[in-house]
Amino acid sequence: MAQELTTLPDLATPQTSATDTAATGAAIGSAPGAGIPAAQWTRAQWLLLVTLCVVLALDGLDVSMVGVALPSIGRELGLGTESLQWIVSGYVLGYGSLLLLGGRMADIMGRRRIFLAALTVFAAASLFGGLVSDPTLLIATRFIKGLAAAFTAPTGFSIITTNFAEGRERNRAISIYTTFGASGFSLGLVVGGLMTALSWRWTFLFSVPFAVAAVVLGLRFIPRDRPADDGGHDVWGAVTLALGMLGLVFTLVSAPDAGWGSARTIGGFAASAAVLAAFAWIETRAKHPLIRFGILREGWVARANLAAVALFGSYLSFQFIVTLYLQSVLGWAPLAMALALLPAGLMVAGSAPFASRLIDRFGATRLVIAGLLSLSLGYLLFLRIGTQPVYATDILPSVLLLGVGFALGFPSINVQATAGIHDNEQGLAAGLIQTSTQVGAAVVLAVTTAIVGSGGAGADGHGQASAAAMLDVFRPGLGLSTAVAMAGLAIAAAPRWWKIRRAA
Repeated sequence: MAQELTTLPDLATPQTSATDTAATGAAIGSAPGAGIPAAQWTRAQWLLLVTLCVVLALDGLDVSMVGVALPSIGRELGLGTESLQWIVSGYVLGYGSLLLLGGRMADIMGRRRIFLAALTVFAAASLFGGLVSDPTLLIATRFIKGLAAAFTAPTGFSIITTNFAEGRERNRAISIYTTFGASGFSLGLVVGGLMTALSWRWTFLFSVPFAVAAVVLGLRFIPRDRPADDGGHDVWGAVTLALGMLGLVFTLVSAPDAGWGSARTIGGFAASAAVLAAFAWIETRAKHPLIRFGILREGWVARANLAAVALFGSYLSFQFIVTLYLQSVLGWAPLAMALALLPAGLMVAGSAPFASRLIDRFGATRLVIAGLLSLSLGYLLFLRIGTQPVYATDILPSVLLLGVGFALGFPSINVQATAGIHDNEQGLAAGLIQTSTQVGAAVVLAVTTAIVGSGGAGADGHGQASAAAMLDVFRPGLGLSTAVAMAGLAIAAAPRWWKIRRAA
């Protein structure tokens, strides 16, 4: 087992030296640790990793399972597209708004303590979510689960980065860990289809026994660590970030009904911008900020975070639209829709044994570029879809390309985002990349919903308009997913393209 954690220095002080930066730049762009044999893990390390992987997989499952159940929830509770969007966004926004605080609290209060407490809340919220019938309470339980995941996700990541040595050993652990997260998200479509066939409530209750089992395993295998002596909480930073993002997403979602030029919409954007500006101001002056903005001066860290926004934001919006279109418009059963997308999940899950080897051989940067390129091609192909799609030619090619994109991009982005970061800022780096993933996804989904809502007739998700009319409403949202992925690809590839041009 890795050595016991030591007292953590102040996060506000830059810790990365020029030597570290140069070494890291080489590592993420080439083959880190190539030729160095991987260390043999102990039984305790394997069980620690399994425990953390189960929890991250539950996070991914929770988003995609409920996504499959949205049409059923809408029919039973009488909810339209705007309200259904909040069942998804409530989770990812709660998740994203406090991830930085979660990572910071793990660093200064003890990773084991934070992880187990948050996981217990997650299990309780899952149980209540499956029992309530009021839409407001349902969305509230989703938000609470997101808040709990905001503490388990960065804490689990930092437990890995502080218990597995940087280089090949850590890359291997991170690859397995993040592949479980991506696999949970992808395979959650099938699990959600099976659960929805019984009742949409089972998509909420499914996680409960697994979360309880993970708490039991965590008590046994997560090593105890000492809280930092000089820690502090940036409560106002957390509050302003959460309020700013909530205000922004709410304004985007409600803009089609209120009117884009209405006083309510303009005022909502202005208020959100002011609150987020206050967050930035607080972070530059807080003794223990949620985020040390200097960490983004490392080019690979900034690019990894933008790539995470592009990857997860584009795919979550794509899945939201495709779920409603295939079920509500074309009349596919939840399980049939889930099985149609299953090949992507199988590809992501099957990539787990090879992800770290690919990163070691080709470097994280090349794999991030390849992943976003594959996603972009998958979305572009799907834009051809019509009202009577043939699965083998109209859907399957995109599904396979999306599977390749996730399998290559997701673990590589996470390795790139935390490479060369000292142990005292691993919680911050992990929280930052996951904040970009979740908040970016919430914002892209909100914009997608606003675009769909602006489409007029047929946008209520209940199939009242013709299939052709509904497809016309949904197609701009599919175009947005494509544009977001391609923008991420351009950002990830720009430094490499510039380097090739200079060498030519």
